[in-house]
Amino acid sequence: MTERAARPPVTRHVAFVGAAGGVGTTRTVVETAAALARDGRRVRVLDAAYATQGLARFLDGRIETDVTAVCADDASRAAASHELGLSVPGGVAVTPARAPFERVARAKTTDAARRLNTVSEAADADHVLVDVAPVAANQHVAAVTAADRVVAVTTADDRGADALRRTVDTLADLDTGVDCVVAVGGETAAADTVHPTLDRGVTAPPAALGEDTVAARVLAATETAVETTLSVTVDDAGPVDRVRRRLDDSVPSVVSGRTGESATSDRGETGGDD
Repeated sequence: MTERAARPPVTRHVAFVGAAGGVGTTRTVVETAAALARDGRRVRVLDAAYATQGLARFLDGRIETDVTAVCADDASRAAASHELGLSVPGGVAVTPARAPFERVARAKTTDAARRLNTVSEAADADHVLVDVAPVAANQHVAAVTAADRVVAVTTADDRGADALRRTVDTLADLDTGVDCVVAVGGETAAADTVHPTLDRGVTAPPAALGEDTVAARVLAATETAVETTLSVTVDDAGPVDRVRRRLDDSVPSVVSGRTGESATSDRGETGGDD
């Protein structure tokens, strides 16, 4: 792959918010980061889902310093950075959560949560992606209110639709909104793009690095979610923009701009940090 001489402006700081636990937010973030790195970009991924600590599962070896240590104990940001180790022109550095309950609790305080954004601001990267659990704690609020773009991740079923409505309402209460909706596993009326369901272990290479239709769909979803254009082509599936055009033609969007408006005014409780 040949890197472009000049890229169009990029959205730097993107928060991926799970509409509910278990919808595939962490996997979506990792695949998005891999897709961007395949295009030659440097990506920083931060874990704001302190309870589930899902990003740590994608890393090899012992994690001595994590994001909660940076936020609660003023630990070194460099020490908390771990390379994902992908064979790509760019790179992915992960700042995971991997901590005992006591430090997680201290990292959730208002002052500590605000420090999460200092990690984002100091990151030497083209993109900063934040893995955010359903908004229910200070670090979630800090992540979504500081982001340039908020992406809601949900599933293509009734549970996902209900969770998305609650997420939109919650973000509206924070004077922010949803810029993009990613539906995992299928098309929905509210989805701006579709991310494939990926049944693969954390040690397997990201699907975004493949040469098949699944990889093409991941790359196309990345372009929409991050609001960028990739120069990557997938040999076995044809150009990425062919898949992107097909998705654009078939998936209507009901969420455009950060309006914070939802299709219903019904309110519900947000899920936990998972």
